[in-house]
Amino acid sequence: MKLVTFMADKPRIGVLSTDASAVIDLHLAWLWHERKPRRDISISFVVEKYGSTMLDFIERSPLTKPAAELVLAAHQAGDLPAEIDGSRIVHDISKVTLKAPIPRPTSMRDGYAFRQHVMTARRNRGLEMIPEFDEFPVFYFTNHQSVIGPGPLVAKKLHLDKLDFELEAAIVIGQTCRDVSPADADANVFGMMVMNDFSARTLQMEEMKLSLGPAKGKDFATGLGPYLVTLDELTDRTTKTDHGNVYDLEMKAFVNGKQVSLGNVKEMNWTFGDIIARASYGVTLTPGDVIGSGTCGTGCFLELNGSKITDNQWLQPGDVVALEIERLGRLENTIVAE
Repeated sequence: MKLVTFMADKPRIGVLSTDASAVIDLHLAWLWHERKPRRDISISFVVEKYGSTMLDFIERSPLTKPAAELVLAAHQAGDLPAEIDGSRIVHDISKVTLKAPIPRPTSMRDGYAFRQHVMTARRNRGLEMIPEFDEFPVFYFTNHQSVIGPGPLVAKKLHLDKLDFELEAAIVIGQTCRDVSPADADANVFGMMVMNDFSARTLQMEEMKLSLGPAKGKDFATGLGPYLVTLDELTDRTTKTDHGNVYDLEMKAFVNGKQVSLGNVKEMNWTFGDIIARASYGVTLTPGDVIGSGTCGTGCFLELNGSKITDNQWLQPGDVVALEIERLGRLENTIVAE
């Protein structure tokens, strides 16, 4: 299923209809479902039982996921009403504003899993490929309080100095785990989504001269969305290996309607299983933790400019950057100067 957080009177959680044309308000749909045998159920009962946020949905997934599947089946059969108590249960997707599926993850790590991106970016800076890349997967922590969804990215002056996109996939941890093996790691994954690791390159490069960072080059915004896809939706594109799942999902990036990037999630040289195993070594991962793949080959202007595919191109105010990954949707953001 495809899960969303959308704006109504406040941020609400929903699930996309089977044909992706509508957003079903889960709390109101669950209210309808709970009232079928017992007519005195209130919305506060529903919130107490199922939780109120996407993090609650993930933490309580043995309860919430089957309940959401019941709602989807009722909608597909034409049994789910459009309204309850004067509030809309079902919304046309074109008439709602989608937020990041998880507006405030419990934590957010970003990997460095695509050899092509690492090798090309280093070559363009006159550096040899670093041998440690093949020894262990590496990641950094980024700001889980600066997540944005589809819509505007408001950037300050220093962010606009060589502002870049990064085309990535991200997984969301679904259950508490620690010291897991790569082969077993995917059992702890709830779902996957598109990630745009926005980067202020001038800030990033200046700070990393001090062997720390990326810090201010990355902490202002990370795009997630437009929805969170549960792994069962990707079964036919999943190959199981000793190092965890490999996902065959094409990746594309567009700036102002022109395609600039092409990749595939299966080209990760370190799988999400590898990265989760590394991240969970001596550390407990919790439901709602987000882990990015790192940028795919050709997946940012830093790499494209250095390879002369683009000519010193960076994101400017008014630009629209859209990232697409098969099955995971299209995350579109417009750059706005503060």
